[in-house]
Amino acid sequence: MENFVVSARKYRPSTFESVIGQEHITHTLKNAIKNNQLAHAFLFCGPRGVGKTTCARILAKTINCSHITADFEACNECESCKSFNTNGSFNIYELDAASNNSVDDIRGLVEQVRYAPQGAKYKIYIIDEVHMLSAAAFNAFLKTLEEPPPYAKFILATTERHKILPTILSRCQVFDFHRIKIEDAVKQLNKIIANEGIEAEEEALHVIAQKADGAMRDALSIFDRIVSSTGKKITYQDVITNLNILDYDYYFKAVDMLLNKDLPGMLLLFDKVLANGFDAQHFLTGFSEHIRNLMVCKHPNTVKLLEVASSIAAKFMQQSQVCNASLLLNALNVLNRCEMEYKSSKNHRLHVELTLMKLCHIQSVIDLKSEDSEAKKKTNNHLVVDKNIANEPIVSMVQDPPINKIISIAEPIIVKPLPPIARPTNTISPQSKLEKLKQLVSESKKEMVDNNESETIEVVEDKIQTVITAESFNAVWDLYLQQLINQGKFSLLSIYKGAKTNVANAHSVDLILASVHEKEMFEEDRNNIIPFIRSRVGNHQFDFNIVINQAVQSTRIFTAEEKFKVMAEKNPMLNDLRNAFGLELEY
Repeated sequence: MENFVVSARKYRPSTFESVIGQEHITHTLKNAIKNNQLAHAFLFCGPRGVGKTTCARILAKTINCSHITADFEACNECESCKSFNTNGSFNIYELDAASNNSVDDIRGLVEQVRYAPQGAKYKIYIIDEVHMLSAAAFNAFLKTLEEPPPYAKFILATTERHKILPTILSRCQVFDFHRIKIEDAVKQLNKIIANEGIEAEEEALHVIAQKADGAMRDALSIFDRIVSSTGKKITYQDVITNLNILDYDYYFKAVDMLLNKDLPGMLLLFDKVLANGFDAQHFLTGFSEHIRNLMVCKHPNTVKLLEVASSIAAKFMQQSQVCNASLLLNALNVLNRCEMEYKSSKNHRLHVELTLMKLCHIQSVIDLKSEDSEAKKKTNNHLVVDKNIANEPIVSMVQDPPINKIISIAEPIIVKPLPPIARPTNTISPQSKLEKLKQLVSESKKEMVDNNESETIEVVEDKIQTVITAESFNAVWDLYLQQLINQGKFSLLSIYKGAKTNVANAHSVDLILASVHEKEMFEEDRNNIIPFIRSRVGNHQFDFNIVINQAVQSTRIFTAEEKFKVMAEKNPMLNDLRNAFGLELEY
């Protein structure tokens, strides 16, 4: 029975031309060979499975080739190439630094460098995973790496460049390898299935390339696994089943439900995902990626960032046309926040379901804002001012009074014509006319508000703010403390109860805290407490001035001794009792 060779080894590139996705490096190396400008030390850096060791082997083979071709590739016919292809070359050494990382290993390598090559031009040392060398091994290697014999070449490879000593980096020509693009990986997979006589759907190959995350070796390993499972025909469904990947259809359906505000359907879809054995966080990550792809499709210049098969890309383009950019951006923001808070949540399923409920509500909020905007436009278009007053020579901008009531946007808002104003016989100043006009407009708007009784939203006028008073602030402050009790946030409750407040001016309150730690706790709660107080006191410029008073901290009771002293001051008989029985405090 013939031994099976994995695709990563069977189809490993043997020439610069066959290296995938690293043209910037192969072109540079071929030019260096052409111009006879080879450095004595190279450092290949990059993620796993992108061709670092492969390029090192090709470079070593090519520079020792006796008959380099016209395009500066190895001939594969000379004695040096044949010995390299059969792993029998005496002039090319490969060292795995992960298992040979001691000083003695490097000293042995340095001793070998003293001997000239046999039947070749160069003696080449390929050290893989060089970052695994110990600091002492690096130091033992420095002198040889800086001034090697003319026939010695060193090619180092690593996935973690930041672990290499700066003294090593400065002695090498550094080449940074890129991740393999999805389209390049798919092209290579297409070549392999053509050679192997395998049929595969385009969507299936794209999923394999995406799952490999830029590593061609990983893509080939996944490919071998799928072939072992399915045989000579690979379908999209086979791939997502074997790799435990959520189908695109789940996310397309989820977005349709989001647009239709279909909350029951969304929750049932999520239940189906969990029933099929998928993790909730995996669903969140895929949903965020799907929304991102829809955002990418909104502009023709960014469509190229969509790395999926052409048939799937067509579906993305079609769905993006019916999705509002505001909806997608808000949905992406909600999903991102859910992912960040997922690990700290105790009930993961409920946490995700709450997020899905918010997503289904986003479209309603956008529609409400749109209707509100239309209602405001119609209100401005139907405002009528008395003709006699409009003809007066006084021209002034009339500022709307604050509206803190509930108004309807179900029907167009039309302000009734102002009643005619009886002009007095005596002389009226321009300022009096302006005040009267403001009063009439205010009364008209009040009448308009009272006549509308359908579905409501709250409209807040930002231009005029309510002045903060001690009474109004204390009432809202007590409400917030009660909310902390309901939410079980007793640490914050203790801090706020011990803090002192003082109304500083019409828009701010001094909050006197005992320590920097309490200030940090307040800053974490700022996004909750500030909107709460602003909306209830009617002042949208309100803010706290944080003051730290260390004297407050010293008056607080913490230790058992301090507690006893306070109790003894209130009841001196406790000291007599303690002395009579010889009692001591326990700490």
